[in-house]
Amino acid sequence: MEMLRRSSVFAAEVFDRSPTDKELVSQAKALCRDYIHSRLNRAGVGWSNPEHGLAASGGTLGEISTVLLWLGNELEYLRPNVYRNVARQLNITVASESVVSDAFLAVAADIFSTGVTWGKVVSLYAVAGALAVDCVRHGHPAMVHTIVDCMGEFVRKSLTSWLKRRGGWVDVTKCVVNTDPSFRSHWLVTAACAFGHYLKAIVLYLLREK
Repeated sequence: MEMLRRSSVFAAEVFDRSPTDKELVSQAKALCRDYIHSRLNRAGVGWSNPEHGLAASGGTLGEISTVLLWLGNELEYLRPNVYRNVARQLNITVASESVVSDAFLAVAADIFSTGVTWGKVVSLYAVAGALAVDCVRHGHPAMVHTIVDCMGEFVRKSLTSWLKRRGGWVDVTKCVVNTDPSFRSHWLVTAACAFGHYLKAIVLYLLREK
């Protein structure tokens, strides 16, 4: 699992100009690696060396990662059962790269079928983290890299235009500017409830396809 520690100099490139598609995808994958790293550590199946993460390294990408992790924690706290045992909920085996890829991309497509919000983006990262934990626990750590690549692929195809209109990933930091608990709870609950609905829909879809 050393691959999750790979630093991405490119991913941390300039934030004072409009980011390119390639930069947005690279940053998305770096943030996904960091998110998964955090979730594996929390589940006791990862590293005990958090200083290697983006959040601890400082810089703009590190700040973005910190915010993403914080929002993910809030979301997972609200709906812990939704972001746990995702592979079992989807009724998939994590031994197959194609199955893991197809399931992740199907869930991603359904989550964003009615539009894009930061709540949904955070929800997708929470899914990635939970699925990665399932893969490692079942003895398939190599699938973590597959999940990171899938995140990059989905962002490339579906989120780059939206991200560009907001100036890139740094826009997520605005989600914590408003400290009103009711505001924060509203968008997080909406994201959690929405994903709960999408997850059930995907489970039925995958079962029907078997």
